[in-house]
Amino acid sequence: MLGPVILAASRSDRMRRLISAAPVTKQVVDRFIPGETVDEIVPIIEDLTGKGLELTMDVVGEDITRPEQAAAARDAYLHLVDRIKDLGLGERVEMSVKLSMFGQALEGGHDLALANVRPVVEAAAAIGTTVTLDAEDHTTLDSMFAIHEELRRDFPQTGCVIQAYLFRTEADARRLAENGSRVRLVKGAYKEPAEVAYQQKHEIDKAYVRILKVLMEGAGYPMIGSHDPRLISVAQELARRAGRKLDEYEFQMLYGIRSDEHLRLAAEGHRMRVYTAYGTDWYGYFMRRLAEKPANLRFFVRSMITKG
Repeated sequence: MLGPVILAASRSDRMRRLISAAPVTKQVVDRFIPGETVDEIVPIIEDLTGKGLELTMDVVGEDITRPEQAAAARDAYLHLVDRIKDLGLGERVEMSVKLSMFGQALEGGHDLALANVRPVVEAAAAIGTTVTLDAEDHTTLDSMFAIHEELRRDFPQTGCVIQAYLFRTEADARRLAENGSRVRLVKGAYKEPAEVAYQQKHEIDKAYVRILKVLMEGAGYPMIGSHDPRLISVAQELARRAGRKLDEYEFQMLYGIRSDEHLRLAAEGHRMRVYTAYGTDWYGYFMRRLAEKPANLRFFVRSMITKG
């Protein structure tokens, strides 16, 4: 019940100021966002890859209002690519991007976002890694899929994200699974109306399994974005039925959530990728993490009470 309220708060400037000013907030945010700069995040990259994990890196930020902010986002990712290259970890560390951060919502935003993200995809390919386009609210998806298709003409390893709670997603999955794309399936973390999305958890879970079955039986590379133990077991069984080897799909989980499970899956031979965000504009990302899981909200409130 609290999820929609928290998601609404993620768009509120007043709530942003209130939560950002709370003395304990940074201590709690660090659980999910372990640094603000590339220099701060490098030890995290080295530690996780040293444990047999892979990463996808997200420079947090969205809802920009000026083209120069989109250019700054592009440059931040290009700097990240340079550091990954210096670490020699191009095969272990990819990047996730939100096209809103690259100017998608501005005037001429589709072309602007494509122009800004292309150099990042090119630079990533040059060091042996790739980029995944994150899904945002449903109004942005046609543009995202069109940019994804355009990028894949030159960089077929470019990935995208689909969200199980949207009615359209099963059809999207069938289209993507047929052409060898890399597809991350998540439940969805934006407030969407009942006209376009399932609203009940059990409906979303059922849709997730249906869509995951499509991906596992298709020609693409499925990326299972979930912390749900039941869905992880279902994914393993669907992979077995589809005859997939352990390197023909992967699990993805967020930094700071179920870290022991990350290591367990990797130890079993699964590809396990940790979605690791960093940067100063953390508020929207942080609030969606609270909305996704009641335990995250309880953790935040408890910390506010005990440390505030």
